[in-house]
Amino acid sequence: MARNTPLFQRIDWTTVIIYLILVVMGWLSVYGASYDFENPTSILDFDQRAGKQFIWILTGFVIAGLILLIDAKIYNYFAYIIYGAIIFLLILTIFIAPDLRGSHSWIVIGPVNFQTAELAKVATSCALARFMSSYNYKFRSWKDLFPLLGIIFLPMALIVLQKETGSALVFCAFFLVFYREGMKGIVILLGFLAVVLFVAVIRFSEIKVGSGSLGFLIAMLIVLMIQLTYACVIEKDFKQSAFVLLGACLIAIIAYLLFFIFKINIDFDYVAVGIIVLSSLFWGVLALFFRKKRYWTIVFISIASVIFSFSSDYLFEKVLEPHQRNRIMVVLNMKEDLRGDGYNVNQSKIAIGSGGLFGKGFLNGTQTKLKYVPEQDTDFIFCTVGEEHGFVGSIVVLALYAFLLIRLLAIAERQRDAFARVYGYCVASILFLHFVINVGMVLGLMPVIGIPLPFFSYGGSSLWSFTILLFILIKLDSERR
Repeated sequence: MARNTPLFQRIDWTTVIIYLILVVMGWLSVYGASYDFENPTSILDFDQRAGKQFIWILTGFVIAGLILLIDAKIYNYFAYIIYGAIIFLLILTIFIAPDLRGSHSWIVIGPVNFQTAELAKVATSCALARFMSSYNYKFRSWKDLFPLLGIIFLPMALIVLQKETGSALVFCAFFLVFYREGMKGIVILLGFLAVVLFVAVIRFSEIKVGSGSLGFLIAMLIVLMIQLTYACVIEKDFKQSAFVLLGACLIAIIAYLLFFIFKINIDFDYVAVGIIVLSSLFWGVLALFFRKKRYWTIVFISIASVIFSFSSDYLFEKVLEPHQRNRIMVVLNMKEDLRGDGYNVNQSKIAIGSGGLFGKGFLNGTQTKLKYVPEQDTDFIFCTVGEEHGFVGSIVVLALYAFLLIRLLAIAERQRDAFARVYGYCVASILFLHFVINVGMVLGLMPVIGIPLPFFSYGGSSLWSFTILLFILIKLDSERR
């Protein structure tokens, strides 16, 4: 836009209006979730959570206004300084923060508790945008990814030390930004494969096949199918490799049949690993003989998958905390703990289901008003929407988030400056992951990891951080030429 155009006309008001709608709807939902039938209070009672949220909203508007008045260049010029300051604050938080429900992530200032991990998302977004917008930076090889991983993993590690695993996982959203900026999609596919293998091994680990487990057998079968797909779809000019891999599958089937027919005690874990190792050697020979370096990719994926599958049980039993293991087991239907780790999700699903098509009406939800759902005005705020406004109201909220995300992507794509474009994708990716994980855990589709729903959940830390994230992008967009 022209330099002399007034700021009021340069602001993307569509995004601002969606933000205002979500914030107001979130405020009403907080009031509905904290409303007490026996002791009704005003929505502006500042001793109650709805009143406190109103103060957070007003201060958030002030912060948004200040961001719009500040020169947009400051976020680029001082990105590393902001990042360094937040890293220092994260380190300080580990030592000075009190223990609140097992977490050392909240700084207490009088009556106000503030979570420093929320600001780390803003600082990391600025630092990544600054680094990736530097002169002639492009994804040319794997080494170009290492500095970015350092920028991400440093705050992640500090947040994990604060016992806030959920907030740390949100930083994985930045890999979507890397993909947009040129990172090979295989990195994201490897992450997805790791999740699939982990779930397969853990979910079916107790089902024995011979001396091995069905989970490990399924994991190796997935790896073999990946090799087979690579041979049939990607490497069409070398179809004989597909027949070799089909032969490997046939060997596995024969070994499996021998177990049932002759009652032979076979450790199918080693049979499966042996087949994957032999097939990997096959691809390695092809890579050397035909001088095709891309074949080493499938070798690396196969060997890494075997190692990761073997270590999945160790990661699950030794690395994860007991409550984290229990939540994963509940989601995977490995245990039914309706009075323990599965209680929150079960009550949330009851509340949402009881809302029906149009809901019970504002302030008429029984599950939430009778406090059956824990954390119903923070992490589980979406169940209040489902109970009071039903399926229709839930769809409206989901549509608003979808519209906001699409709008953010459009804003990011129209930027002429690399810093603004990368930052825009950082904002969209963070909001997307928060939205998917929060709604997914409320519906019982994901483990409960405790992250807020943007602009909806009660709390000043999350509302301020999301407001800062969003309005820095709006300011950058208003300054595009």
